[in-house]
Amino acid sequence: VVAVACVAASVTIASQRSAAAMSAAAAKWLSSLETEKRDRAVFAFDSEERLRWHFVPNEMHPRKGVPFKEMSEPQRALAHALLKTGLSARGHLTASAIMELEKVLVAMEGEKRRFPRDHEAYYVSVFGTPGDKAAWGWRFEGHHVSLRFDIVGGSMTASSPAFFGSNPAEVREGPQKGLRVLAAEEDAARALLDLLDAEQRAAAIVQPTAPTDILTMVAPEVNPLTPPGIKVTALTKAQREALMRLIDVYAGTMAPDVAAERMARVKKAGLDNITFAWAGSTEKGQKHYYRVQGPSFLIEYDNTQNNGNHIHSVWRDFNGDFGRDLLREHLKSVAH
Repeated sequence: VVAVACVAASVTIASQRSAAAMSAAAAKWLSSLETEKRDRAVFAFDSEERLRWHFVPNEMHPRKGVPFKEMSEPQRALAHALLKTGLSARGHLTASAIMELEKVLVAMEGEKRRFPRDHEAYYVSVFGTPGDKAAWGWRFEGHHVSLRFDIVGGSMTASSPAFFGSNPAEVREGPQKGLRVLAAEEDAARALLDLLDAEQRAAAIVQPTAPTDILTMVAPEVNPLTPPGIKVTALTKAQREALMRLIDVYAGTMAPDVAAERMARVKKAGLDNITFAWAGSTEKGQKHYYRVQGPSFLIEYDNTQNNGNHIHSVWRDFNGDFGRDLLREHLKSVAH
């Protein structure tokens, strides 16, 4: 009991620390903006805009907020400082690399491209007032990156939906040849798959063909997907450890305090109820899909577009997307 209380206390302190860092960074960025930009950057916390999200190019999903393209260099630096309060060093590098892939697509597609690619067409938005003890939040979004953080009660932080995509999954020509921005997301899942014996594989591989995209897409709320695949309780110790490493790839893109909060929720809901499912080919370079889910969360990964060279990956929380569970808890505590 004492150990559990200590963990809960450390997570609470970490939550307060990350919330304070986000509040300070968001306020700094907002204060650097000209009035007209600030007016476009800020929305009411309860606005419908906070629940809008997508990972497609801006032409298919017009975004609001202030894009990097319109920021001065100091404003961009402050926007990156805000992003770093939500992401780990690896997570920030991942987001930045995905933005840079827009340049690779320009070189690959030439005049044939359907949409103009733009590595500066990534938008920052703030919801409510940074530091508000009730609730406030912020969002960073553009093609293949969609991140949001909702801070409730001055401490608790929600960080989903959180989406990273990569096109191409592996750069196959030009000066960046060999670059795999989301390599860990694929490699950790394959490492687990490779550890499974024939019987376990039969349970884990739920269909021979991979779906054409993540199944949940941008649904405002998600529910557990079926079939679930293989359960943790059917895995050996080494296989369980491989599964936890895969989950950590996703949690580990968040800043350490946010990741600790995320993993605390996963553990509280029960590790024994986590499942792993695979669909599609098990051969590298072929179309494939997997998902990991527990009582509280869902990870989806799909690599089927462009002949299996275009990744979509997402972390969702069944009750906690957009801070819904935290908001409910906060309102209950305020009511009492």
